[in-house]
Amino acid sequence: MAAPASPKPSPASPKSSVREYASSLAIAVGLALFIRTTVVQAFYIPSGSMEDTLLVGDYLLANKFVYGAPVDIPLADYTLFRLPGLRDPQPGDIVIFRSPTDPDRDLIKRCVAVGGQKLQVVDKVLYVDGQPFPDPPLAKHTAEETYPAAVQPRDNFGPFTVPLNHFFMMGDNRDNSADSRYFGAVPTELIKGKAMIIYWSWDSDTRPPYYTGLASLPKLAGAFLWRLPGRVRYGRLGDIIL
Repeated sequence: MAAPASPKPSPASPKSSVREYASSLAIAVGLALFIRTTVVQAFYIPSGSMEDTLLVGDYLLANKFVYGAPVDIPLADYTLFRLPGLRDPQPGDIVIFRSPTDPDRDLIKRCVAVGGQKLQVVDKVLYVDGQPFPDPPLAKHTAEETYPAAVQPRDNFGPFTVPLNHFFMMGDNRDNSADSRYFGAVPTELIKGKAMIIYWSWDSDTRPPYYTGLASLPKLAGAFLWRLPGRVRYGRLGDIIL
């Protein structure tokens, strides 16, 4: 006597497949947002204020976990709370923070002093608690002239005592950086993360073809692809930021 045939599994309904895909997508998006909000975030260097430590066209990852990531309302400039961090920024750290004067902008500078420390800039030389603050290896001065404090605070500033829970930030390109000499010390609530590693870097394209209409798009795309290998700064890829 033949054994009865086993029942065939019923095919999944289109609705259940859609639900599965939607659920998987929601989990992936949620996980990506969680990582971006609390652990690591990508940033781009648009200006030369940190040259030659960081260059225009560097793309870097920032560690948001170390200082305690701010949890913001999506699409709004409002922080609900900060997660506990491992430590506060320390002198020498390269820090990403929200601009004190423009909440829509993120800035990247080097922390040179923390709450309670006294600093002063005298003829371009930075002193912290009465001692010269060592220039980072790739920091630079590009201007020969020295301005008195009455003209502008770039070359002569202070003395200034950093308030508690604040941090004094300066660019490594000391003569071309809008930093705490101009907008003051940065409070803890504006701190976003510590620069960690350069994952991509390319130089600007100094000879781009001009857009003259839809017919020029193939030429633009071809020129971009042709010049791309020569623009990549291969030696900077994977550099740890110090």
